[in-house]
Parts: sequence; structure tokens; C-alpha cells
Amino acid sequence: MGIISELLNDIEIPEMISIRQKFDGTHIETEMIPEVIAEQMRLEKISSRFHPGMRVAITAGSRGVANIGLIIRSIADNLKAMGCEPFIIPAMGSHGGATAKGQKEVIESYGITEEFTGCRIISSMETVEIGKTETGRPVRIDKNAYEADGIVVCGRVKPHTGFRGPYESGIMKMMAIGLGKQYGAEIIHQDGFHHLREYIPMYGKSIIKYAPVTCALAVLENAYDQTRELIAMTPEEIITDEPVLLDRARTYMPRLLFDSCDVLIIDEAGKNISGDGMDPNISGRFPSACADGGINAQRVAILDMTPESHGNGCGMGLADCICKRFYDKLDLEATYPNAITNTVVGEMKIPMIMKNDKEVIQLCIKTCNEIDKQNPRVIRIKNTLKLENIEISAALLDEANMHPDIEITGELHPMLFNDENNLW
Repeated sequence: MGIISELLNDIEIPEMISIRQKFDGTHIETEMIPEVIAEQMRLEKISSRFHPGMRVAITAGSRGVANIGLIIRSIADNLKAMGCEPFIIPAMGSHGGATAKGQKEVIESYGITEEFTGCRIISSMETVEIGKTETGRPVRIDKNAYEADGIVVCGRVKPHTGFRGPYESGIMKMMAIGLGKQYGAEIIHQDGFHHLREYIPMYGKSIIKYAPVTCALAVLENAYDQTRELIAMTPEEIITDEPVLLDRARTYMPRLLFDSCDVLIIDEAGKNISGDGMDPNISGRFPSACADGGINAQRVAILDMTPESHGNGCGMGLADCICKRFYDKLDLEATYPNAITNTVVGEMKIPMIMKNDKEVIQLCIKTCNEIDKQNPRVIRIKNTLKLENIEISAALLDEANMHPDIEITGELHPMLFNDENNLW
């Protein structure tokens, strides 16, 4: 036993109990998604903007949006029915290691493949200047998108993880940063997160003005990571209606139904879950001072990285401790381009690394201050998207029993570890 194991050996890990957090589950059934998209695309304000022979670029982002492969395919099918020639372009700024190959691999890992969608993927980091903002700044977007006859911007609208404003994560951001590729992402982030609420609409409106943006399809999800709304918008409606959609999306988000805890254990983090690996709106750990919210946890631990992250450990610096199996999957070439581009370096710092899950949890409990070490308040979640079924320690039971939207679904049990002391 090494010195670290000796220092942590006396820390008892509390028994846990399964609970269910209840949220509004309103959603669109998966089999109905093509029909809903067809209805939206057939709206006169949308269909009148397309004509046979148009080459139309459909944007695909770098987040794990529910049903995204089916959504993209349904857009493509409707464009084909109107006589258009659709193709897909990754629109994710510097993600995917800021390479064309990496960005194509990211969207393919979400099921957005040429075979499934029935249309070509054209991935490139080349951009062209299309005009200037109202303040005289150059605006650049993906060359293939600009040279198309039309662009359908498809993206999820939700609160951002690093700032607050009328446009956060969504259509305007996908145009300004996603279509701008690494160049656009760097330009918009260079003055810090506190300028994003100003720069995103400024660049987004310029792209609407100078690029062939034909329409947008906004995706809103419920608290269970299911598709709740699909709304087609004209370019003009992107400007006027996206803030309204953002307000709705904010009310749909899941959350931890506790104000605070001593230790938050997150089984997995990754770029397909959040731009910061774990959504700060849930974890309470934000990369900048321009946003706040989420639970107040004294210690946050990440145990593993999702395969869909392709080694991108962005956001790990927001945790206090990670397991070595997370660290072993870390690819700095895939991780650091985000920080170099957005200038936020703190979330790329490597936290304390423990050799197994048990020592991660013990470390977090031991280093908490002014808590009951014999009865710590611990919450364990799979990831920040899956918040319906979670586990809490006995110390949180009274609080859980008093909450109308929490159901106790199990009995107290010890955490089970395998021979390597990793959780089952």
C-alpha cells in the first residue's frame, strides 16, 4: 500500500440509495420525428425558400443531441422531395481537434453518416470572408456552406455553460462559432466570455445578412434527453424568436433537486454530453464568472470519459479529482485546441488523479471541510444528461423524503467495487 492509499484508508464510503427525480416528460415520439419535421418544412414561409436544383448545406454540431441522426436525415429527405441536393457540413468551431477529419468523425459517432442520412458529408476547415460586422470586424464561414445555394442551420437551443444572454447555445451560436470553424471560434472568444452575449448575435446577424441562410430547425429537449420541440424558423425569425425558445428550453432542463451536497460523483463526462464534459448548469462548476447555477458541491469527481469524446477531456479542470481510467483516455491534441481557441485555460487543467474509483471518492470525502465525515452528503449520477435515476447517501434521505418530485426507489446499500476497486 502506497502513502496515498494509507492516507485515505480510514475513510468510510457511505451507503447509497436509489431515487427517481421527476420532471415534465412531454416529448415527440421518435417515430413521429420525420412527420413533425415534414410539417415544419412544408410551411409556406419555409418551403417557398427552396426550389429544384438548389445545393443546400445542412449543419451538424458536436453535441450529443437526441435523435440527431434521424433529424438530419429527415431534413435531407424533405429537401430531396423539393428537388434540392442536400449535403452535410460539420459546424462546430474548433471541436474535433480542429481538423476536418476529426470533425467528420465526431458527427459520424452520433450516427450522422452518409449511409444513414443518404447524403454526402463535406468536412473542411477552410473559411472565406463574407462581409464585416457592424463594427467592421471580418466575418468568415465554412467555404462549402457559403458556396451552397442555401443553408439549413440545425441545432439544439439550450442555456450555455459559460455565459448568459438572449442567445446562448443554439442557432445564432452555431452560425457565429460553428460555421466560423476554428477561425470564427477564436475571433469570437478572443476578448473573453463576457463579450459572447454581444459577439454571438453580432456575427450571427452578419451571417444571415451575407450568407445564403435559408432557414433553421431548432431542437428543444426535455429533462430526459428526449426531443420535445422541433421548430422551423426563417432567417428573420432566428433573430426574433430564438430568445423566446431559449427561455422555454431553460424551463425544460433537468437539475439536481438538492441545493447542495458534500461530494458529487459523476460516472462519465464527455464532449457528447456537454461542451465542458459535464454541464455546469447541473454540476455548478462554471468555466467563467459570466454564468452561475447548478448544485453547490464542495467536491466534484469524474470517474470516466465517454468514447464519443475521442479523448477530448475539456472541462476536466472543473472537477477536483478524476480516476486514472479517465486520465488514460486523455488526448491532449484533441483537448487543448478548445482552450487555445476560446482562451479559457482553467477547465483544461488536470485535477488530482486517483488510481481507482474508491480512492477518488475517499479523497473527495477526506478533503471536504466542516462536514460530517462519518455521514457525508454524497450524490452519484451517470452524467449530467441522465438525472432521472440517481443515487444519494443516507445523509440526504430526509431532504429527499420532503421533496414532492423525488421518489425513493431502492434501499440503502454499500457501493460495490470490483477487484480493481472501480465501481460496478
